[in-house]
Amino acid sequence: MDRVEGRCWLDWWANSSTLLGSIEVAVVITAADAGWEARGHLVSDRNEDRDAFAFLCDLDPVFTLRFEDDSAVAVTVQAADETSPLQPH
Repeated sequence: MDRVEGRCWLDWWANSSTLLGSIEVAVVITAADAGWEARGHLVSDRNEDRDAFAFLCDLDPVFTLRFEDDSAVAVTVQAADETSPLQPH
């Protein structure tokens, strides 16, 4: 399988027990030379959600990408445009 599309959540943890924010994203994950690459966009179109997400990105762009089965991986978010890349952390 070279491509997976679905919904995930970007979780921002202050520490191992404090989740400060979580936002749903639509992602496309593809195979790449160095493992995998993911691109996605926020599902919500509410300005409040986008502002909160931008604030957390400014604090630290490392999020936990959580899948529907609750598996997760740390990623660095590059919020450059509508379809921003998610890099493994």
